[in-house]
Amino acid sequence: MFQLLKVEWMKVKNYRTFWVLSILYLISVFGAIYIAHQIWSLAPKNNEMSKTVMGALFDFPDIWHMVSYISSFLMFMLGLLIIISFTNEYSYKTHRQNIIDGWSRKEFILVKIALTIVVALVATVAVFITALLFGLYENPASFTFEKIEYVFYFFIQAVSYCSAALLFSLLFKRAGITIGVFFLYTLILENMLAAFLNHYTDNFGRYLPLETTDNLIRIPFGKAIINQFLASYNTPALLTMTAVYLALYYFISFRKFQSDDL
Repeated sequence: MFQLLKVEWMKVKNYRTFWVLSILYLISVFGAIYIAHQIWSLAPKNNEMSKTVMGALFDFPDIWHMVSYISSFLMFMLGLLIIISFTNEYSYKTHRQNIIDGWSRKEFILVKIALTIVVALVATVAVFITALLFGLYENPASFTFEKIEYVFYFFIQAVSYCSAALLFSLLFKRAGITIGVFFLYTLILENMLAAFLNHYTDNFGRYLPLETTDNLIRIPFGKAIINQFLASYNTPALLTMTAVYLALYYFISFRKFQSDDL
């Protein structure tokens, strides 16, 4: 597997678009948190209502939750990285060359799954460092690892989005179509379907593929007020459903690539 990952690295390291988007993502994470911090610092905090709504979002331990929540809105960029990486294989027929060179189809997909995990891990490290820096800047005396689980939830969410992007890439193969369908589903269709199911069922929409991970990181501010209007959720159930969906993504990906005409 290590040798296969080295080959994958050789493909990616000279792919300029991949690195430009990666750097843009890292800048976006830091930039989004910086803007949020600036807005938060200007908000009045000298009355009980402000304290109830805003809280100490950029102090530990809430900073772990806050940064994970804001960064979760950039998941589509991680999906885009996976899509351009995988569909590039079809554009230049490198997937076919890998098979000719002796890779099994299973090994090829395993390497791509490993890439999704690496991308998710790097994004999580960026979130961790960003939260740490802003938390220490705001109030170093409050440092604690309490609520660090939200960074882990971010990792799970990133793996889920990247794995879904991998599956979409396998199904549609062309970058333009895959990006369009991925954005349409993640940003519009699933949200509409979730709203419909939540309205007409007992909030079943929360268990849709990407909604499961979205609900792991709930809105961190105004919890005393907003959470009165949000459905309660069971974190172990959400994690279990996420594991089920990941297994389905990988199973379908393996079967699809095994049956594809290269």
